[in-house]
Amino acid sequence: MPTVLVVDDQVLIRAGLVSLLNAAPGLTVVGEACDGDEAVRLAGTTAPDVVLMDLRMPGTDGITAMERILARAEDGAPRILVLTTFDLDEYVYNALRAGACGFLLKETPPERLVAAIHTVASGDMLFAPTVTRRLIEAYHPGPVPPRTIAPEWDTVTGRERDVLRLVATGATNTDVARQLFISEATVKTHLNRAMAKLGLSTRAQVVVFAYETALVTPGGPTVLP
Repeated sequence: MPTVLVVDDQVLIRAGLVSLLNAAPGLTVVGEACDGDEAVRLAGTTAPDVVLMDLRMPGTDGITAMERILARAEDGAPRILVLTTFDLDEYVYNALRAGACGFLLKETPPERLVAAIHTVASGDMLFAPTVTRRLIEAYHPGPVPPRTIAPEWDTVTGRERDVLRLVATGATNTDVARQLFISEATVKTHLNRAMAKLGLSTRAQVVVFAYETALVTPGGPTVLP
C-alpha cells in the first residue's frame, strides 16, 4: 500500500488532498507539509513512497525541497509527483532536472490523481516522453559538453551512450532492444550502469541530460538512423 506525503502551502488545497487520498483505497497519507523545509523534515521521518509536491511555495520552494529529499534518501528514495497550477513552464523543467517522476495540474480529476500516485509508486513515469521533450525544447539553456556537465562522461561506454540517446528520444526498452539488436535485459543493464555513472535517477533526468549535452537536439530524429 503506497504511502504519501502531501506538500502544499495552501491550507484548503492541502486539506482536500489529504482527505481525498485517505479515502482512496490502497493509499495512506503519512504526513502533510506546508512548505519545503517541513517537506524535507517529514520525508526523512516518514519515508513515504510518493511525495505529492507543490512547486511554488514561499520560503523553500518545491524544487529545492525535492533536491534535498532525494539527496538525503540513502535507500528507497521516494517518487516525486509534482502538482502544479501551470502546464509548461520553467518550474516544471527544473522539476524534471531535479528528479520528478511526473507532473499533474491541480485541476486534475480526483480519480486520475489517485491513479497517478499508484503509477509513480510502481516505478513508472507519469508523462509521455514527448511531453518531456517539449519541455526541454522550450526551456533548455543550450548544449554544453557532456564532460562539463558530468565529468564521469568519459566512463560511459559507446553502447551505453547509444542506449541513453534512444531512451532520451522516448524509446521504450523494447524499442531500444529492437533497434540495437540486443535483449531488453541488456538494455536495462546498459541504462542502469550509465545512469549510475552520471548520477541520474529517473528517465526524465536522462532526457534532460541528453538535451543539455546535445546527445539529442530539439527537432531532431526520434530514433537513431
